[in-house]
Amino acid sequence: MAGRNNHELKLLGTWPSPFVVRVRLALGLKGLSYEYVEQDIRDKSELLVVSNPVHKKVPVLIHGGKPVCESQIIVQYIDEAFPGAGASLLPSDPHERAVARFWATYIDDEFATKFRAMGEAKEEEEKDEAAAQVFAALETLEEAMKGKVFFGGDSAGYVDVALGGFLGWIKAAEALAGVAFLDGARTPLLAAWAARFSALEAAKEAIPSVERLREFHVAMHAAAATVAGN
Repeated sequence: MAGRNNHELKLLGTWPSPFVVRVRLALGLKGLSYEYVEQDIRDKSELLVVSNPVHKKVPVLIHGGKPVCESQIIVQYIDEAFPGAGASLLPSDPHERAVARFWATYIDDEFATKFRAMGEAKEEEEKDEAAAQVFAALETLEEAMKGKVFFGGDSAGYVDVALGGFLGWIKAAEALAGVAFLDGARTPLLAAWAARFSALEAAKEAIPSVERLREFHVAMHAAAATVAGN
């Protein structure tokens, strides 16, 4: 990873995870170099289990031998631990910082959970219901974008990173389902934001390609069908 040298940083992750992408985006925006260690969730490494003994999940950021877990907490930690690296991801004003944390939590609670439910749904009715909730969450985020270039203002910040981690999967879902989730007609501000954010160097480096994600999705579903059929 190119950027400001910091050999004390190690990121444990899986490349398709939007939560891992979220951390990579934050590291990239801060201009920090790090060692990335890909994990096999089906055969968890001792390092992962020791670093996150409670959940045994990625992402985990290890800084100077000390682990930090959970993507939102990691992003906040990166911003606080390296205040002189790049622009701040969180605002300096306490109220604005609280508002940013609110929207990041909203993204996880109202968008991410419904987006995942839509992908895992087996019945069309269930899938349609989850999709409607995804659209509702995006329309709410559209309102939050009014008058802004990025959620963070003139530059990408904490909320941009929170939603930006999902951009690859949003685009892959559009290709797989033939449905535009970031529609220029329905959510023009979010659609324009997505284009601006995707053009950032940090985003280009961190967000997997649509084709790679689509291939991963197809392979996972094929494997699941094989297991179900046995």
